[in-house]
Amino acid sequence: MLLADVVEVSRAVAATAARSVKVRLIADLLRSTPVDEIPIAVSYLSGELRQRRTGVGWATLRGLTGAAPVAALTLTDVDAAFARVSEAAGTGSQARRAAELQQLFGAATEPEQQFLVALAIGELRQGALDGVMVDAIAKASDVPLALVRQAFMLRGALPPVAAVALAEGEQGLARIGLEVGRPVQPMLAQSAPSVVEALAKVGGNGGCAALEWKLDGIRVQLHRDGERISVFTRTLDDITARVPELVEAVAALDVRDVVLDGEAIALDVNGRARPFQETAARTSSRLAVETLRAQVPLTVFAFDVLQLDGRPLLAAPAHERQRELERVVPESMRVPRLVTDDPAAATEFFAEAIARGHEGVVVKSLDAPYEAGRRGAGWVKVKPRHTLDLVVLAVEWGHGRRRGLLSNLHLGARDDAGGFVMLGKTFKGLTDEMLAWQTAEFLKLATHRDAYTVYLKPELVVEIAFDGVQASPRYPGGVALRFARVLRYRPDKRAADADHIDAVRAIHAGGRAPG
Repeated sequence: MLLADVVEVSRAVAATAARSVKVRLIADLLRSTPVDEIPIAVSYLSGELRQRRTGVGWATLRGLTGAAPVAALTLTDVDAAFARVSEAAGTGSQARRAAELQQLFGAATEPEQQFLVALAIGELRQGALDGVMVDAIAKASDVPLALVRQAFMLRGALPPVAAVALAEGEQGLARIGLEVGRPVQPMLAQSAPSVVEALAKVGGNGGCAALEWKLDGIRVQLHRDGERISVFTRTLDDITARVPELVEAVAALDVRDVVLDGEAIALDVNGRARPFQETAARTSSRLAVETLRAQVPLTVFAFDVLQLDGRPLLAAPAHERQRELERVVPESMRVPRLVTDDPAAATEFFAEAIARGHEGVVVKSLDAPYEAGRRGAGWVKVKPRHTLDLVVLAVEWGHGRRRGLLSNLHLGARDDAGGFVMLGKTFKGLTDEMLAWQTAEFLKLATHRDAYTVYLKPELVVEIAFDGVQASPRYPGGVALRFARVLRYRPDKRAADADHIDAVRAIHAGGRAPG
């Protein structure tokens, strides 16, 4: 398929606000796409390269020259070119990337070049979010929507699901299940302002619920198939080689195969959580692993089991999964847990979690299945602070003591169109270390700049504390955060995991922030 065909559909999708029209346009394209190019088409229409990291920045793309008069590039041509760009490493890699990109762009028409630039820097805003794409795949393949959605959650990515749906239909999708060694989308939690309200919501009228400490660590999914062990982050990145102590902990279990959901965290000698940045830095570093292990050892705490010795457990009620977890995972490797219907006991358990340096608690239904990829009603998190996970859209140069440093953050929440709605700015809460780090990191993500502001690829998630939400005609969403301040960056989260503008508006309507 020609890249020009995808570019044309992308423009049409971006030009309409009607979800049904977006779905129809994408479905029509997918029906005419060769099976081997379906994953590429789905990735591009979702606004993503299949190569997640290419080492290409705005400065490189800005220097490319020339354009082809006639569209001739195929999706396979483009995908292969970006694969070569992403694989370039070592001495001279920057020059090889530039040469490869120059050849690609020289073979592209001007509309195709505009599309490729936006795709490469993460700025392709066309409103084809996962939900729209799932609908389009179901329509194009004429299979039930629920089956496509389930396959996506279990496979962890839409491109391969689309290829199976269009090539094999319902039978092919039905074969996609939990596979040891391949991560699934993690189940997520809703929010509540207090433990008492969370307990009432999950436990119902006087019913029991489970409370678990919400550890201030990195979400991990641990897979073991015989001697083969893999560790994945919440964004489904494989970090096995970086966390040997987690691999050893899973290897010590008396199981044939298992899939665990849990947290990896760095603790001090007293068992308190070390600063989140230390855990994040440890799990993100590929270098000097053994040295870092000695300096910042990690502990794994499991809180769910998704498969055990050949038996899938996703659909099993939570109390059954917990029983299996306790049978094979020692208490020292499990998240502290309390089952109760007593608000006073629940509040005391929450206070203990906070006193130990953790984020709060997650209140869980005893009967809920594991809803991969869903923010299900069966899990409700409670934190002591009002916080949102937002995306940094731009940053302004500092003044005075911060001159020469990127300081004032422009904060955005997700919207339905695949973009971000600005909620305000803040420079509060930034330490000297954070200022130095973000100045170096933001310059790598810059798309363009003016005299005062550097505009960024919307990739970095930052956790923001705030005192409330107020109406504001200054910002397009109509609301702004009051007294926003930076708590920490969240490299373990994607921009797609950031909070939605509707959640912010709900806080404003309710007159208070969630826990």
